[in-house]
Amino acid sequence: MNASEKLSSELQDIKQIMERSSRFISLSGLSGISAGICALAGAWFANKTLKDYGLSAISQSQSIRDGDTVAHIYLLYSRLFQIALVTFIAALISAFIFTYRRSAKTNVPIWGTTARRLMINVAVPMAAGGFFLMALILHGIFEFIAPGCLVFYGLGVLNASKYTLPETKYLGYAEIILGLINLAFIGKGLYFWAAGFGLMHIVYGIFMWRKYERN
Repeated sequence: MNASEKLSSELQDIKQIMERSSRFISLSGLSGISAGICALAGAWFANKTLKDYGLSAISQSQSIRDGDTVAHIYLLYSRLFQIALVTFIAALISAFIFTYRRSAKTNVPIWGTTARRLMINVAVPMAAGGFFLMALILHGIFEFIAPGCLVFYGLGVLNASKYTLPETKYLGYAEIILGLINLAFIGKGLYFWAAGFGLMHIVYGIFMWRKYERN
């Protein structure tokens, strides 16, 4: 190895050390895939619940406006909320498991200064979005829940992307765009929810796994 190659190797090592100290690089692509699968399963159960109530993902908002009782509406959305909560917990647990495994392989602590910065930056927009969406539910405005979830989640991912792998910001952009498009198709939120939290996560996870983990 000549002096030039040695210098290049040392610079590459320094670059990797700096990247590890400033970015949380243990985020696994398999976490995205598992979260996407959980979201699609949740969407399936939500659609089944709508059908059990005599509705569909397409006619949901119109059917409610046409004369379902308030008690019936809140019981329906209570069950949908339970499905969403179980889906979120399942996705969170699976994401933690795969990220922990990748953290062990890369010999990078799963919890540290960078991880804390990542969590704070993703949590602030999502917490604000959670309060906003709860206010919509309390006022009986259900049509904007799905697009609101996508937009605020996308903002959280985008805000946190500077502390993890740079490709993450594209997932944030995609979620925000889907949420905004959903505003033009009120009543079809379940399909956009499945596309954003399900398919987008799976595509993102496969891409990240192929780029960073396959070898």
